[in-house]
Amino acid sequence: MKGKKLLLIFTRNPELGKCKTRLAATIGDQAALDIYTFLLQHTASITKRLNVDKEVHYSIKIREQDIWNPQIYNKKQQIGEDLGQRMEYAFAKGFEQGYENIIIIGSDMYDLNQKDIENAFDHLESYDYVIGPAEDGGYYLFGMKSLNSQVFKNKIWGTNTVLKDTLKNIEKKQIKLLEERNDIDYYDDIKDIAVLKKFLS
Repeated sequence: MKGKKLLLIFTRNPELGKCKTRLAATIGDQAALDIYTFLLQHTASITKRLNVDKEVHYSIKIREQDIWNPQIYNKKQQIGEDLGQRMEYAFAKGFEQGYENIIIIGSDMYDLNQKDIENAFDHLESYDYVIGPAEDGGYYLFGMKSLNSQVFKNKIWGTNTVLKDTLKNIEKKQIKLLEERNDIDYYDDIKDIAVLKKFLS
């Protein structure tokens, strides 16, 4: 283990009509798939050189031949009925393996880079929790030092109450809030990002 640090990357299998459905409602299934594939490549590029252990957790099934190099990423299957159960399971397994600092991110953030994740791990040395608030009321990054199952329960995932409800679960702990960032779910989230405009023609 590299300093007992683990990065969990949650990803959806990139399939037409099955990813970024809220975005696809405006721009169409193919453009949404193209954008998600681009975001997956971005996530791989900002995480592959991180000096921590890395796991990619697939939503449907593990892909052997894809952008996630098995020499760099340990490939796992998400387990659980909803996002909360899936995240809780991934964290629980990580702590069972002996990791001490675990951070989870999604794979649809263009507004994130390698340094941001390195800084988050640095903060986790001094704080109980590190959270990257998303503009939509959720979070794009979440890290902790020991399993707190409560943060994954009684949440309406994908809504603007997730961050607020999560902070209530840990209000007496030491929390480092990172910069607010924009994750990509709707057309409004991408219309001003120049590099994504090529997918909208």
